[in-house]
Amino acid sequence: MSSPTTTRAAARTVEAVWRIESARLIAALARTVRDIGLAEDLAQDALVAALEQWPESGVPDNPGAWLMAVAKRRAVDRVRRQITLDRKLEQIGRDLDETEDPVDETEFDRHVDDDVLRLMFTACHPVLAPPSRVALALKVLTGLSTDEIARAFLVPSATMAQRIVRAKRALADADVPLEVPVGDELAARLESVLEVVYLVFNEGYSATSGNQLTRPALCEEAMRLGRILAALEPDEPETHALVALMELQASRLPARTDAAGNAIMLLEQNRGRWDRLLITHGLDALARAERIGRPPGSYFLQASIAACHARANTPEQTDWSRIAALYTLLAATTGSPVVELNRAVAVGMSDGPTAGLSIVEQLVEHGALDKYHLLYAVRADLLAKLGRTDAARADFERAAAMTANERERALLLARATEC
Repeated sequence: MSSPTTTRAAARTVEAVWRIESARLIAALARTVRDIGLAEDLAQDALVAALEQWPESGVPDNPGAWLMAVAKRRAVDRVRRQITLDRKLEQIGRDLDETEDPVDETEFDRHVDDDVLRLMFTACHPVLAPPSRVALALKVLTGLSTDEIARAFLVPSATMAQRIVRAKRALADADVPLEVPVGDELAARLESVLEVVYLVFNEGYSATSGNQLTRPALCEEAMRLGRILAALEPDEPETHALVALMELQASRLPARTDAAGNAIMLLEQNRGRWDRLLITHGLDALARAERIGRPPGSYFLQASIAACHARANTPEQTDWSRIAALYTLLAATTGSPVVELNRAVAVGMSDGPTAGLSIVEQLVEHGALDKYHLLYAVRADLLAKLGRTDAARADFERAAAMTANERERALLLARATEC
């Protein structure tokens, strides 16, 4: 029998493996069983099996392949219960011998990388409403829980759960194929797919929960998918702009935390640790988007903002006036209150904290970001700069209580203590 310590350690390992492997696992299963909902159920079955078996047997050498083998066996079992085995085993994949140990199943499908892209385009099918597309894609691509996705969208968890269930049912009812579309059909889904890719990147750049500030593997996967999309649609400036945006932001990852994993704010980061190769690639991608010559879209404007930071060798060299102007254009393009909050930060840096605070107070009065912890974190920072330390401390503490990320909470509480 495993000890409680061993069980907890195995559970942490299972969680980490799931975060890394879930998208590829679900994507490969969805291509096999042709049903995203069933694929996710099979992957979850494999996850439960790992939680039950790994504390006793130990973590396999190739945990991702172990999960795939168990999930495929569950698929075979389901087929056996429903229809004639001989007719359907070919659809499931190669037959798994009854005596075979899943730990011995170490070969991944060679098409697994393509599967993730197929899964993304399937989840973003026009049969679904745009919010449902993004929610479902995040659920199957990131390993995030429904609660975490709900927090990212500032909606109740029950609402998000219903949205995801209905989306899976709608795809199954419409018999949507798992494929990357071409021509006009690809263009019709591209906007939703780009949004999903960037949301995956954002979850990697600033994790919504857990004890790590960042999840670099998600950033890498998002950038990989973005580059594929840019190759698929080379004449679409927003594909190149999104790649630029992600690469420029990812360049800061090495400087975002200290050796202990604690968060470091942008103006305090050691810019010598920023990845210059990613910055070079990002600026090249931004120039490529600009050469196409269309009116700037939201990713182009965001990438241009990131470029202002990337080109500044020191915080003092940052062109905050240009950043504020770009955020004004972006706010007009998107109508997003989160963008308006970011504009408040830029205005606070270029025109002073009083000007920035005025924008924040309008957002507070509007109420759209009541459940967004960064609203209160930004207001706290501006209040602290104005010497209103009691109010700043209260807002830092309020923001800390609202975030589910332990590293971010620690930073906010430290800021509260400083006040």
